[in-house]
Formats: sequence, C-alpha cells, structure tokens
Amino acid sequence: MRGQTVLVTGGAGFVGTHLVDALVREGASVRVLDNLDPQVHPDGCPPSWLPADAELVVGDVRDPDTLLRALQGVQVVYHLAAAVGVGQSMYRIAHYVDSNTTATARLLQVLVDRRVTLRRLVVASSMSIYGEGLYLRPDGAPAERVRRSQSQLSRRQWEPLDGDGAPLSPRPTPEDKRLDPTSVYAVTKADHERLALLIGEAYGIPTVALRFFNIYGPRQALSNPYTGVMAIFSSRLLNAKPPLIYEDGGQRRDFVSVRDVVRALFLAVDREEAVGTALNIGSGRAIEVIEVANTLSRVLGIDIEPRVTGRYRVGDIRHCTADIGRARSVLGFEPTVSLSEGLEELVAWTQAQRQPHDRMEEHASRLVGLGLTV
Repeated sequence: MRGQTVLVTGGAGFVGTHLVDALVREGASVRVLDNLDPQVHPDGCPPSWLPADAELVVGDVRDPDTLLRALQGVQVVYHLAAAVGVGQSMYRIAHYVDSNTTATARLLQVLVDRRVTLRRLVVASSMSIYGEGLYLRPDGAPAERVRRSQSQLSRRQWEPLDGDGAPLSPRPTPEDKRLDPTSVYAVTKADHERLALLIGEAYGIPTVALRFFNIYGPRQALSNPYTGVMAIFSSRLLNAKPPLIYEDGGQRRDFVSVRDVVRALFLAVDREEAVGTALNIGSGRAIEVIEVANTLSRVLGIDIEPRVTGRYRVGDIRHCTADIGRARSVLGFEPTVSLSEGLEELVAWTQAQRQPHDRMEEHASRLVGLGLTV
C-alpha cells in the first residue's frame, strides 16, 4: 500500500482504527470519513488511538459533497461505515436502511457519476446475511431453508429441526449457501454487498466483499449495547454484573480477531483473483456463547456466572460458523490469532479502560417492551 491514497469509511470505529493503523505503518496516505456517531463516540470526538497521520473528514457517507471531497485522489476505498446491531435494527428500521443500504448506494452513485478510477473497492459484508448457517438433515443432505418457528421457540426447543421434526446438524457455512437474512440489519448488509458487487461488475470497479463473522478485540465500544458480544459481556463483568445470555447459551458462533480481519482486508487489495467475489472471513472454529462468557469471567478474574435468561430475541439465529476454504484459496488467508491469545489481548485492553457505562439491561428492557424478546 506504500504510496497509495486510501479512504476508509467508518475509519474511526473499531475495525476501522485497526485498519488505519496498519495502513499508516505500511506507508499509505490514509483518509478517514466518519460521522462520529454518538452511539459509538459518546463525546463526539474521534478516539485517541486514531493515528494523527491519518486525515479525518467528519461527515456522512450519504452526503455527495462530503463524498467527493473524501474521494479526491483516492486509489483504494474500504467501505466499513454501517449501523450495527441486530436487535436495534428491528425497531430502528428506517435508520438502518438509510445508514447501510442508502449510504452504500450513494457511495456507488458518486463513483459512477464522477468516473472515479479505483484500484480496489472493498466492502464489509456480514455473516448475518446467511441467517442460519449450513445444516445437514439426518440423511446427510443439506437442509434447504432453516427457520425456527415461533411455536417451537415458545416451547424453548432451541435446536433447528427438519420438516419431520428430526434434529439438524450444524456445519461450517460456505459462501454458496442460500442467503436468508432474519433481521433488518442482515437485510441491509445483503443489499450493501449485492449493490457493490453488481455495480462493480457493471462499471469495471474492482470490488471485493468480505463476509465478516464475529469480530472481537481491543477498541470495541464497551458502553455500546449493540456492539459485539465479547465487548458486551466484558462491560457487564467490569460492572460486577452477570452477562445476560439468551436461549440456553448453546448457540455457536465463529469469533475472529480484529488482527486477522485487518490481514484479510489487505489481502483483498493485493489478490487480483479476489475481484468480484464474496468471501467468508472467520476463524473456522465454533464456540458456544456460554463458553465465551465463562472464559471471559475466568480471564478477567471476576467470579460471576452468566445469567441464562431462557428467552429468545426475534431475528436471532442458532448456529453459524465460517467455512473459510475459499478465503484460503483465493486470498491465502489463514487466521493466526488463537481464541485464548485474542481474549488475553481484549481483557488487557478492557482492564486499562475506565469503567464502562453498562446499558445492556436498558436495551434488553426495550426489546421486551416491543415484543422482540419473548
């Protein structure tokens, strides 16, 4: 990236600041476009760890004039800006569609109208667009469309079943699995990915979509109840409160270190064969949510057991783990940060921060009041 001018939308956020750090170290000229959303930046200021060598443009991706200024002289665009959070998206519908789908459309419109020539456009997609991950039926065939019915969930039967009521077996999810988003956030991320790849192909903009699984690491917003589950659990524990776990805690997720994510973002620019593709970026390993809470408690040295609520949130899925075979072959991507190493990094960082303001119960109560937690 040395000598290249790079724009990172959402570059003052969690993943964005890690990427900007790495780009500056590699000798790139980096410009950050970020609206400093108060949900992520409560004081309205960029984080202290955003490198001073990066140019910061405070503004909104949806504003064409701001975009034109931010795109001036740029060769590479990383589009990370988005509103995140499955639960919140189910009641802030218009906000999520506007912040994610419309914002991406505005970026693409300016690229097309102004005939901006890019070496690469890399967009941050999400594992949420799959809905449930891949499952096999008892006969070994892939299950076509997996949804847990409301009646099943009301009986607290958490595991997905086939049409005959037989249990399904979760497997790592490949990119060709049918997309079946189950939340407003997931729908907007599917729009975001498809728009970018479609317009990229039509106008010759070399585009790559990376489907990130559950990213964790230092710098996650500990006081944001819509951030990643590891940051949410850490915030609860640091406030001497038990992590709140939905269902029975047996949900399996794929947690990938932000350091590995940054490596994947670099590879997406370096590898020509990645152009026009959507690739899973995860660890390829499944871990139960309750195990995450217990491990964080142990590493933090805070002896508080999680509280398993036995309730479910509308839009949640049961299991989804990344099949990273395509990322290995196309990008040469291989995760290098073990979960234990990554958790130690996260905990060391959280312990160095001031005590976060825990807003999880406020968020949980709102979902209950809206009928989105049952």
